[in-house]
Amino acid sequence: MARNQKDHYYRKAKEEGFRARSAYKLEQINGKFHLIRKGSRVVDLGAAPGGWLQVAKSISGGQVLGVDLAEIEPIPGVFTLVGDITDPQTTDRIMEVLGGEADVVISDAAPNLTGIWDVDHSRSIDLARSALAMAKQILKPGGNFLVKVFQGDMFIEYLNEVRREFGLVRSHSPDASRKESAEIYIIGKKRLTAPVRSGEVYDVEITSEGSSGDGIAMIQGFAVIVKGTQAGDRVRVRIGQVKRNFAFASVLEK
Repeated sequence: MARNQKDHYYRKAKEEGFRARSAYKLEQINGKFHLIRKGSRVVDLGAAPGGWLQVAKSISGGQVLGVDLAEIEPIPGVFTLVGDITDPQTTDRIMEVLGGEADVVISDAAPNLTGIWDVDHSRSIDLARSALAMAKQILKPGGNFLVKVFQGDMFIEYLNEVRREFGLVRSHSPDASRKESAEIYIIGKKRLTAPVRSGEVYDVEITSEGSSGDGIAMIQGFAVIVKGTQAGDRVRVRIGQVKRNFAFASVLEK
């Protein structure tokens, strides 16, 4: 409590009516990355006690839904569910409430801490993976994602998992995070719905050429641009950068 009483953001939250100092983390992250916009449909996973819900509602003004294992004290204009984000029934309930897909999925959830760093880091990554799995089910094409993780050995692996699903991915530590904290936030923008992912390998036939002269292969109706090829080539390629409507690939073997 002594630390909290001296904490600028803790006092500020009390004065301004936010339920948690973490509200300012979302304010700062959104101010920099513009994940939530006016009218965005937002789902907050692991939302208790509701500080992020208050901020999301203030920014969006639209549908905001919070999910947590614990019951959340009501917030005007915000719908809350008691549910487990790893349970498929929770996904169905979220989609039913929204009447469709979400524009933004956010999660500031943290695991129950043991004080054993390797265990806590692993649990944090597991929780973040559950949030990503949920986002892949309920997030619209082009939608945005924000999740908290603890830094550690598994961080880069998880960051790369997010990179495979979004067109733009960044990691960021807002000013409102405590300096001694190992938490960091991963931002994913422009949810990809392409049938290919970066790093995957395919055997393809180049069926046409683009205006730049590079070959184009179609994978499940999705255009993949392969530099240094021409129509009629059959090549093995590795997928590189994936955009919303097309991807780039490099030749591994002709």
